[in-house]
Amino acid sequence: MPEQTPDEAISPAGAGGVMDLALEEGTTLEKTPGGPDGTGPAEKPRSLWSDAWRDLRRNPVFIISALIILFLVIISIWPQLIADQDPLDCNLAKAQQGSQPGHPFGFDGQGCDVYTRTVYGARNSVTVGVCATLGVTLLGGVLGGLAGFFGGWWDSVLSRLTDIFFGIPVVLGGLVFLSVVTSATVWPVIGFIVLLGWPQIARIGRGSVITAKQNDYVQAARALGASNTRMLLRHITPNAVAPVIVVATIALGTYISLEATLSFLGVGLKPPAVSWGIDISAASQYIRNAPHMLLWPAGALAVTVLAFIMLGDAVRDALDPKLR
Repeated sequence: MPEQTPDEAISPAGAGGVMDLALEEGTTLEKTPGGPDGTGPAEKPRSLWSDAWRDLRRNPVFIISALIILFLVIISIWPQLIADQDPLDCNLAKAQQGSQPGHPFGFDGQGCDVYTRTVYGARNSVTVGVCATLGVTLLGGVLGGLAGFFGGWWDSVLSRLTDIFFGIPVVLGGLVFLSVVTSATVWPVIGFIVLLGWPQIARIGRGSVITAKQNDYVQAARALGASNTRMLLRHITPNAVAPVIVVATIALGTYISLEATLSFLGVGLKPPAVSWGIDISAASQYIRNAPHMLLWPAGALAVTVLAFIMLGDAVRDALDPKLR
């Protein structure tokens, strides 16, 4: 009986068996669902936003800060849910008194309930922060985006203009600008923040647009005859807006702190408006005798600013591919 070669021992059918085996393997690969490794169904390519949202959902810093901000937004819209008293209802007989049943934070120098004023103070602070951030983002983003896209004299004028605004001290500018305003509403403060806050967003937007317009897909769209409007809206803006969102989110907490600072100095919100800055200013002279008057509004302000800064840091980590 002839001896079998190693190849014949493995495949008794000889060359024909090898061909059949190759055909069977090819058929199996064709039928196997999945990606390149054949282990499972092929996944759709993920975008930057989907990856960012996935990372944010797994980030405890984002979850905690988002819950705090959600609570602040709810009590800003409906403060009566947790405070059933009037923040302007004061009783001088109870001035500077400490915690009592129904008044856990005590009373301020005018006999007003500190807890109620702390809750109602969130409305103006959150309103100023959100509206100022929206205004700054829209104004600075549009101006910076146009300057980065078109360049030329428009870019030069915007760059010199932002240099001028960066040279104005914010607090000093607020003292000068708001000292002539007699309105007790939040709109003069919002307008001042937008006036001095847009250059930062404009520079971020300008740099992002300059980077995005150099990509191959933008050059391809230009070669195919796409208009400037289409390239800006469809190709450049979606890929340049992430840094603007990050900076605006972090700046929101800064704007809330700025409103409190200006109100503390007497040029921001003015009575009878309810603001944490006004309450901190009024409580500063009683800090030795009644520290609770300063503790609660200052603590609420600190937690609010910290929550927005934490949210901005989490968004930055999720949207920055270099940090992955």
